[in-house]
Amino acid sequence: MTVPRRPSHSMRKVLENRSLSDEERMDALENQLKEARFLAEEADRKYDEVARKLAMVEADLERAEERAETGESKIVELEEELRVVGNNLKSLEVSEEKANQREEAYKEQIKQLTNRMKQAREREEEYEKQITLYTGRLKQASEREAVFEERLKDHAARCRTAEARAEFAERSVQKLQKEVDRLEVALVEARHQQKLLEDEMDTTLKDIQNL
Repeated sequence: MTVPRRPSHSMRKVLENRSLSDEERMDALENQLKEARFLAEEADRKYDEVARKLAMVEADLERAEERAETGESKIVELEEELRVVGNNLKSLEVSEEKANQREEAYKEQIKQLTNRMKQAREREEEYEKQITLYTGRLKQASEREAVFEERLKDHAARCRTAEARAEFAERSVQKLQKEVDRLEVALVEARHQQKLLEDEMDTTLKDIQNL
């Protein structure tokens, strides 16, 4: 029976050095794997944070659009009210013009019919009262029109503010979307590096086991 020879001292030295080298390599690979996992977790965290901010910005944008729509509908209502006021003003102007025409006609009749002077004067005073009433109503309508114009200006300013906020929100969404895209690429790369390190570690472990 042949007794196997013991490995020489030099061979043992080589094996020990190789074992130490493999252990150092494994330690380095484990450190790289930990770093890759940390980077992947950090990328996931940043992705979640950006996604949360994006959701908040989208909610702000939706509220701004709703306010803008509300402002537009109020503007339409004010325009309708202004149209009604304009029609009323036209009616008052027509009534005043007719009253003036009738007053001139009565004055002519007074000149021609002196015996009906008293009656004509009474009717003239009545018409003057109507004119005063119409003038007061016209003044009130003008004041209401001025108020409606101020309200329209205020709503227009609020609408412009809502549009500016909506534009700012859109720019913020675009900026955050770019950051999300960048982080997604970084996450894919980190996961790829982690897979490579895990494959390399598996290969190294198999090599050590085959020694």
